[in-house]
Amino acid sequence: MKGNKDHNLRVVMIESRDDAYHALADVGCDNPGVKWMTPKAVHRVIKVKKLSVKGAIILKQEMLSKGGEAALSRGAGNFSVADTDVLLMGTLRQYRELCKKLKMQPFGLRQLADEIQDVLDNIEQKEVRTLPCRDLSLTLGERTLVMGILNVTPDSFSDGGKYFDPGVAVEHAHQMVEEGADIIDLGGESTRPSTWSEEPLSAEEEVHRLLPVLKRLVQEIKVPISIDTYKAETARATLDAGAHMINDIWGFQCDPEIAAVAAEYDVPVILMHNQDGIEYEEMMGDIFAFLRRSVAIAQDAGVKPEQIILDPGIGFGKDTQQNLTVMRHLREFRSLGKPMLLGTSRKATIGKTLNLPPDQRLEGSLATIVWGVSQGAADIVRVHDVKESVRAVRMTEAIVSG
Repeated sequence: MKGNKDHNLRVVMIESRDDAYHALADVGCDNPGVKWMTPKAVHRVIKVKKLSVKGAIILKQEMLSKGGEAALSRGAGNFSVADTDVLLMGTLRQYRELCKKLKMQPFGLRQLADEIQDVLDNIEQKEVRTLPCRDLSLTLGERTLVMGILNVTPDSFSDGGKYFDPGVAVEHAHQMVEEGADIIDLGGESTRPSTWSEEPLSAEEEVHRLLPVLKRLVQEIKVPISIDTYKAETARATLDAGAHMINDIWGFQCDPEIAAVAAEYDVPVILMHNQDGIEYEEMMGDIFAFLRRSVAIAQDAGVKPEQIILDPGIGFGKDTQQNLTVMRHLREFRSLGKPMLLGTSRKATIGKTLNLPPDQRLEGSLATIVWGVSQGAADIVRVHDVKESVRAVRMTEAIVSG
């Protein structure tokens, strides 16, 4: 129509301060304007679990007064419940002003102010740091690291004991390093959920499988060796032999001694969410609570906070739909303030979704890796197919980093 003008509108996706900064700069804002408006452009939703009703009502009033929003349980309005979950909705600036006011309030709101600020800071963190691994080190934050899986078990779900022979296992480790693996994760016990009802492998037998391979690897390759175990005895024996990291699928909540062993040797630890069964009160909240307990166990034993890596535990204590839900919410794990490992390679969720056996799950595995990297929730990916995974990660990073 004559006189109509096409303004070429589009929705701009603002996920972080960096996104807001560039969007504001692109329209020509000066530096003071960019600095002032950036916190207004980033919107966050925070869920608070089981806050007392009195505290929740004050919290909602304060958030509304700052221009934000807060949703409470229906029963909070007539005090028919003692506590309620709260969903807060606001910009970074509104949260900043909210936290100032909460510092002056009772009912646990002073502590809540600190917790709100912590999770907001954690989401924004993009620091590059060095992770000491005894005589070696890893750099986290520059790019996603690739951890190659090396199972020296006769009953691995994915490779059927292909690397049970020590010589073959060492050769495969060399190949993975040549293909770009930054870490080798060495495991001596099959940890697929279907084996948990069976008698667990003894630490003695686990160590017997691991040591011949480990002793050669620490001499022959120059990347850190992580030991996939939840047993303190195995951890001590392999750390004595030169291993660099401990990867515990039970997040230090199975063997109470393993955290102290890791602290004694001052090594990085990977703590995974896991549980018997798939029943949850509120799945994402329960997983976060588990991981926070694992962090507390590690730190109470003397593990340094900067040595802790977390894993959401895809394939463990979750059915297919639950695993897919966790994958959709990966970005939320950044609020825990720890580097994240994502281990989805050849998992049953991929097999059940695509109706494929383990040896045909490469494309599905790569799709999950790409998603994790794009969500900023995969500082490390644990994979069987190193060459293909490295290529997928590097391409995804090129897109994400711009």
